[in-house]
Amino acid sequence: VQLQASGGGLVQPGGSLRLSCAASGSIFSIDFMGWYRQAPGKQRELVAGIISGGSTKYADSVKGRFTISRDNAKNTVYLQMNSLKSEDTAVYSCNAVVRTVVPGPQYNYWGQGTQVTVSS
Repeated sequence: VQLQASGGGLVQPGGSLRLSCAASGSIFSIDFMGWYRQAPGKQRELVAGIISGGSTKYADSVKGRFTISRDNAKNTVYLQMNSLKSEDTAVYSCNAVVRTVVPGPQYNYWGQGTQVTVSS
């Protein structure tokens, strides 16, 4: 299973970016997809996550500004980031918890990080 992330870049404060992460490979089901971020000198944190049933979870710092969504047919998760702030600057990584067979164990996969820089 591979996760391919895209959409990072440089944006001014107040601007928007959309991150995408597509999962491919031997996938039976994806129980969770989410975005984590890690800024220099800080611990990695969960930014937003979405489970197979559609329930979502957000870090308090991004509530009301970021929206996570999922296209199950494409095994793709999106993170729409609006009203970006300098403190959102970090490397963003996508994560997926996958089952390759059912019943079967869950496997945890990570995509490559994508840099998001918010600066004027």
